[in-house]
Amino acid sequence: MDNYAKITYEGKTYKLPVVKGSEGEKAIDISTLRQKTGLITLDPGFANTGSCISSITFMSGEKGILRYRGIPVEELARHSTFTETAYLLINGVLPTRNELNRFSVLLNDNSLVHEDMQIFYQNFPRASHPMGILSSMVNALRSFYPELQTVEEEINKTVTRLLSKTRTLAAMSYKISRGHKVIYPRTDLPYCANFLNMMFDSPVKPYRINRDMVKALNVFWILHADHEQNCSTSAVRVVGSGRVNLYAAISAGIAALWGPLHGGANQAVIEMLSDIAKNGGDIDTVIKKAKDKNDPFRLMGFGHRVYKTYDPRAKIMKKMCDKVLKKLKINDPLLDIAKKLEEIALNDNYFIDHNLYPNVDFYSGILLRAMGIPTKMFTVMFAIGRLPGWIAQWKESADDPKWRLSRPRQIYTGPTKTKYIPIDER
Repeated sequence: MDNYAKITYEGKTYKLPVVKGSEGEKAIDISTLRQKTGLITLDPGFANTGSCISSITFMSGEKGILRYRGIPVEELARHSTFTETAYLLINGVLPTRNELNRFSVLLNDNSLVHEDMQIFYQNFPRASHPMGILSSMVNALRSFYPELQTVEEEINKTVTRLLSKTRTLAAMSYKISRGHKVIYPRTDLPYCANFLNMMFDSPVKPYRINRDMVKALNVFWILHADHEQNCSTSAVRVVGSGRVNLYAAISAGIAALWGPLHGGANQAVIEMLSDIAKNGGDIDTVIKKAKDKNDPFRLMGFGHRVYKTYDPRAKIMKKMCDKVLKKLKINDPLLDIAKKLEEIALNDNYFIDHNLYPNVDFYSGILLRAMGIPTKMFTVMFAIGRLPGWIAQWKESADDPKWRLSRPRQIYTGPTKTKYIPIDER
């Protein structure tokens, strides 16, 4: 079989190499297309364009597969912790016990943030969205901590500093937004338990570490740790291609994640459920609107752009949701509406035929609400989980010997050369 593809244009035939991945996927390398033919490709949304060669995450939307460094996400969610999964993504291999212990110690050692950063929080308007604040604060970290060095030890320190301090900044933003005393990280608690303690502990009512909540948060963050070349990851790589510092690249990723079509989808789920409840909880009408092609209404948390079958993360999140709701014995009208929507979607032929199954955003929104996480913090929770993937992707692109500054092309459709008319003659 030829390892190249042919393109014929204006009577001439050109050969373009075919690149094959380890899972059998193939791509036509068009990097020389413009040089050879004067043509570029047009692919709005880059839905059919490979921007890089990566060894971090493999996903198959057709088969419902998601693997980090070759390990199925199902196995990681069952057996691993978020800290171990973060190490795997960033370093390429699972850590030994000593490596994991050292990584955990580094996370705890770097969990405090400079006291002056609290002043920044006081100057954001009270109505500011936590994602905008987090993006700004992460970018500000560069002003407080040394620039990334080329020495491996310094890279590890910067990575762990970012992983740990972002978690602390998120918890601080929640406490300050409520006018509560900031709770500092504890060196005796692991990553997820530490975050929950910073969020919910108080001098008036001490927080009791709940093992089920810690496990649920570990699973939530593992499932969101990376997802191949999505919108925010691409933003990190594109911004990083300008050789900016890691903090700036991650800040760009946080900003990209903010949107309701990406990381904000789990928040949109709860807001949709709230709207249904306010309108009397009429689910039948909602289902009819979702099926009506002429109705702009969109059922949030159902279907996925990539997965053509069931989202593998949704299966895991559903089990965790059911377990947490059962343990906590929560009575919440929004969760009741969510369960009814889920039941209809899993049994209605329209939803089945259109692959509109509940996705990870649907179940993660329910899980975070059950855990007591405020709705405005949902996307922040997603961002913390996605940090290892962003860091791994940034590091991989920075280490790539074939690295190039990202510079997409376009097809111009504006006016041709136009003469300038002085303002008095217009």
